[in-house]
Amino acid sequence: MHITNKCSIAVHCLIFINEYSKEIKVTSKLLARSTGCNPVTIRNIISSLKKEGIVDVKSGTGGTTLAVPLKDISLYNICSSVDPKSIDKMIGVHSKPSSLCPVGNNIRNVLDETYNILRENLISSMKSTTLEKIVSDYHALL
Repeated sequence: MHITNKCSIAVHCLIFINEYSKEIKVTSKLLARSTGCNPVTIRNIISSLKKEGIVDVKSGTGGTTLAVPLKDISLYNICSSVDPKSIDKMIGVHSKPSSLCPVGNNIRNVLDETYNILRENLISSMKSTTLEKIVSDYHALL
């Protein structure tokens, strides 16, 4: 189970935007340098965050800022906006178990209830983890 790269990159970008957007114009090129990603990847992530109302992007000259307070942005908001299937990628059953095998034939039904509880707990935990806490953790490391 893991958080996808897109989610981690989005969190990285949001921390950077929070820390520097008041001092400098935060562009996809600058975020690409900071994250080590291609600017196109960054633009796609920023576009998804913008659609979700998490960031604002100035047209023309560019520059990205946070659209809402840190406390109102959850890890769930971030991950679901940049990778809508992120939860399913974290908790899923392999796709082609053998129907000829008693275990393979029943594994999905066996795991459904357990995985649904895990999924609900994961979503609840991600919703309660705010960008404010993540930024606080970042500051604690400085």
